[in-house]
Amino acid sequence: MIVVLFGVQLSSCEKALEPEYPDSLLSETAVFQNETTVDAALATVYAGLRDNSPVSGGVRGMNVLLGLYADELNYYREDAQIDNAFYNHTVLPNNTAVADFWNSSYTLIYNTNSIIEGLKTSTIEPSQKEQFMGEAYFLRAYVHAYLAKLFGDIPYIKTTNHTENATVSRLPLQTVYQSVEQDLKTAKNLLPSVETSGERLRVSKSVATAMLARLHLISGQWKQAYNESNAVIADGTYIWQPDLNSVFLKESPSTIWQLKPEFEGSGTKEGETFIFDFGPPFLYALTQGFMTDFEPGDLRREAWTREITDGSVSWYHPFKYKQNMFGGSSTEYSILFRLAEQYLIRAESALQLGDLQLAKDDINTIRLRAGLAPTPANTVEELQNELSHQVRYELFTEQGHRWFNLKRTETASQVLGSLKPGWKNTDVLLPIPQQELILNPNLKPQNPGY
Repeated sequence: MIVVLFGVQLSSCEKALEPEYPDSLLSETAVFQNETTVDAALATVYAGLRDNSPVSGGVRGMNVLLGLYADELNYYREDAQIDNAFYNHTVLPNNTAVADFWNSSYTLIYNTNSIIEGLKTSTIEPSQKEQFMGEAYFLRAYVHAYLAKLFGDIPYIKTTNHTENATVSRLPLQTVYQSVEQDLKTAKNLLPSVETSGERLRVSKSVATAMLARLHLISGQWKQAYNESNAVIADGTYIWQPDLNSVFLKESPSTIWQLKPEFEGSGTKEGETFIFDFGPPFLYALTQGFMTDFEPGDLRREAWTREITDGSVSWYHPFKYKQNMFGGSSTEYSILFRLAEQYLIRAESALQLGDLQLAKDDINTIRLRAGLAPTPANTVEELQNELSHQVRYELFTEQGHRWFNLKRTETASQVLGSLKPGWKNTDVLLPIPQQELILNPNLKPQNPGY
């Protein structure tokens, strides 16, 4: 449901970004008069992103479910009804993973609204108040943007008023994206240039800029997408990592924003979910089609995938994250934004604006790190095809990039129509959860095809 309670008391366990609260449950008024407790309230949102949201790296996150929905992953779980539904495009409105996408997202949004409302009357130090407010506005926009990409028209929730939220209606997609843009610009004006954790765990002005670049790409606002991605690249804070095996280490200078595992010494949820050591796989493996379509000589195949064989059959798993066991320290964090995506956004924006040479240069930045020769592509069509290929092989199994790119470029039917037995053109949107339509009829009509 959209209406949820904001939990302000945290576990007594020592967790990353999760400071311990006093034993007594604090009132919301008290929370927002103290920097430590506001920080802890925000930490619950970051932890929610990591543990229970569409961008979580676990089995119910977009890495997996949209990897199955597109053409990246096969599944090997027995009695895996949810995986089967996404893989075969037989998702129904009562699918529990779809409901989880919706409910976990609106839970986080409600929590960000509680923080925004509480801070408006807070008496904490003004610069700290601005940073907290900027983080909350960014996180509200970030989660809404993913809901819109998954479901299309959605409510944009800006209040904790239970009565109002219980009867909201869905807004047109363009209106939703306008609200996302407004919140991101507000966040960008409030956030510090450099995030405070030292590990790129909290959002900063550059993270908001990177998100604006992504939003403008989705909306086809090419000049704005170019300007925002170029600003991130030219800033100098984030440095190109030439070693493929170091891109996903927690110290990588090309990381813009990442989430730390819950406990020091743990691997990422991505590593825990994707890595297996003998076959057949227990959960997921990369499709044979994905592996076959690697360009010869592409070093990402060796660095970012791993072969497991029983002597007669081979399977491959994503190997961007290499730690999947508890150790003395966490060597990797879950990356949500990295510099390579900004190069790809700038390349497409430049291509659409007619600057073919810049587009080609940015594509070659990606290719050269992968051990590939500069692209021979010269025409708009050739460069667009090459760009789509690089998006596929640079960003695979990262927050549904492959699926969203197929959807955005209107090539999903062309690519998936012959692969997925249940494919319908209306599958570009997930269904609104059935229970939500029952609880709030103002959310009707259901998305087409369901």
